[in-house]
Amino acid sequence: MEDALRRTGGLLSTLAVLVGLLVLWEAAVWLFQPPPILLPAPSRILTDFLDTPAYFLRQAGFTLWTTLAGFGLSVALGVALAVLVVSSRWADRIVMTVLVMLNSLPKVALAPLFVIWMGTGAEPKITIALMLAIFAIVADVVLGLRSVDPDALAMARVNHASPLSILLKIRFPNALPALFVGMKVAVSFALVGAIVGEFVGGSAGLGFVILTAQGQFDTPRVFVALVILGVMGTLLFYFVDMLERLLLPWHVSQRGQAGGH
Repeated sequence: MEDALRRTGGLLSTLAVLVGLLVLWEAAVWLFQPPPILLPAPSRILTDFLDTPAYFLRQAGFTLWTTLAGFGLSVALGVALAVLVVSSRWADRIVMTVLVMLNSLPKVALAPLFVIWMGTGAEPKITIALMLAIFAIVADVVLGLRSVDPDALAMARVNHASPLSILLKIRFPNALPALFVGMKVAVSFALVGAIVGEFVGGSAGLGFVILTAQGQFDTPRVFVALVILGVMGTLLFYFVDMLERLLLPWHVSQRGQAGGH
């Protein structure tokens, strides 16, 4: 109960700060009267959203789908690659070298190639989201799989535990906190990747909304899409955080949150 009250209080404090910032923004626009093309008021942005809410929600749904698909693939493939990296020195050198190289390439430059190869549907957006998100997953899971107490590994080997048993019963549970750290980073990167794909070759999604609104100098519509993206990214992050609290209540970070305030 105390923990729930603390979290509710934190949420209310955050909302109060956001409302205060919006009030200051509205007051500044009313006071200085900048052209709407430069800085629209929050009330103008809300009005623009309420004029066609179904349109914005439909575009947000497309972006959310491509983001979640890319994120889900990055988690599945990233965990598999991390296990491979930990299991083999050759795989470590090859996989990590390729991942670092791909992670260093600007995705905006790669996006046109994926559009040429896959068309203008959801596939290139999902692929770019996957590419942006997977490095964080692999790096963190590898760290978690390797950060095992040597005494625990020695005890398992003394008891003739198989490599698969050691992986599933010792290494992987130890890596779960690191996995969730990587997932929190990766879900934001996946959203960025989906938007990059929509910028380059999209006919739907919030990135497409921003691109078309920019061409029409419709700044309020750009801000609507940006606000929805901000809300979406925040909700995705806290959804992963909620999963971590539900699945890893035993971890020291969760105990610290529950009893540290």
